[in-house]
Amino acid sequence: MSNTVTNFDEIAHSLNCAVLDPYMFGLIDFFPYIFCYLMGSIPFGLILTKIFVKQDIRSLGSGNIGATNVLRTGNKSLALATLLLDALKSGLSVLFIMYLYSIHLPEACVSEQIYHDMKNAYIGLTVGLFAILGHCFPIWLKFKGGKGVATGLGALLVAAPYAGLAACLAWIATAKITKYSSLSALIAFLIAPIITLFIYGSAPAAICAMITLLIWIRHKDNIKRLLKSEEPKIGQNKEKQKKEDSVEPVSK
Repeated sequence: MSNTVTNFDEIAHSLNCAVLDPYMFGLIDFFPYIFCYLMGSIPFGLILTKIFVKQDIRSLGSGNIGATNVLRTGNKSLALATLLLDALKSGLSVLFIMYLYSIHLPEACVSEQIYHDMKNAYIGLTVGLFAILGHCFPIWLKFKGGKGVATGLGALLVAAPYAGLAACLAWIATAKITKYSSLSALIAFLIAPIITLFIYGSAPAAICAMITLLIWIRHKDNIKRLLKSEEPKIGQNKEKQKKEDSVEPVSK
């Protein structure tokens, strides 16, 4: 047992925030990945709009199942509920997996706070990535899902809290200034890996960068519209619809 403790201490010191081997903590097991993917694949936006609005959210606006598109129904409460549930499904699943690994790892692995934070962030972001994949490519909807923003923020807040908080603040600030939901998400997830690198180390930052890449790829159409100044702002579609409804009786 003493040899095991010594080995883990040597690993902790020698790594010094270098890239971790996923086999070290048993991440090769399939359960965490499958569990987080399935949790992430729950389409709360679709479920809530079918129950309360009696519509298929995929037939409205952008066809996305996320909170931004739910907002286009005009129901702010439903959009907020979708946002929170999408964040919670990833946050809680990541928290659960991190707890499982924490009770199975030798105490020597958490003897230093920096190493402890790095390990937790690495494990949390790794399984969090699969929760985001579940949201973006849900098996129940023929792999046609959302863009992973709320789900990604939920995973970040649990796995790498400082990076998650910075991303949330960046989203709020950008949305307040520009009124573009997509641009806010792009900037938020661009900042996240940088904060993760400085606070949690290179291994968690590498996983966070993968999450950022996925989010950016899912926003490729939004990026094209932003470059052409054709991207609708938050609430713009709703306002446009109101104008069309008010003009329609006159045309008749």
